[in-house]
Amino acid sequence: QLQLVESGGGLVQPGGSLTLSCTYSGSPLDYYGIGWFRQAPGKEREGVSCISTSGGYTNYTNSVKGRFTISGDHAKKTFYLQMNRPEPEDTAVYYCAAGYEVTNQGCAPDYHAWGQGTQVTVSS
Repeated sequence: QLQLVESGGGLVQPGGSLTLSCTYSGSPLDYYGIGWFRQAPGKEREGVSCISTSGGYTNYTNSVKGRFTISGDHAKKTFYLQMNRPEPEDTAVYYCAAGYEVTNQGCAPDYHAWGQGTQVTVSS
């Protein structure tokens, strides 16, 4: 069973930077896109960013465009979410997820493996 583990969360000041990591065990995945999601208290889970199987395609929700960067590759079985200039509104539990993606031209249409989440708090 595919298991993903997030790390790197914590307290960060507005305008600082933080990098989240997502790793998985087992053989490198073929045809799997990776997504980052977040859920703030009292709010629904939302998609933050995603990357296609080989990294050729990435996408971001509007509120993080220009500030966050998704990267990583299946050879290292590790993906990242670089958070630059975070804002208090970015405070949430962040999850990574994996989903089947065969085109390498988009994000996975759905995700069936999830990590346990890592808390990110943006505050001065």
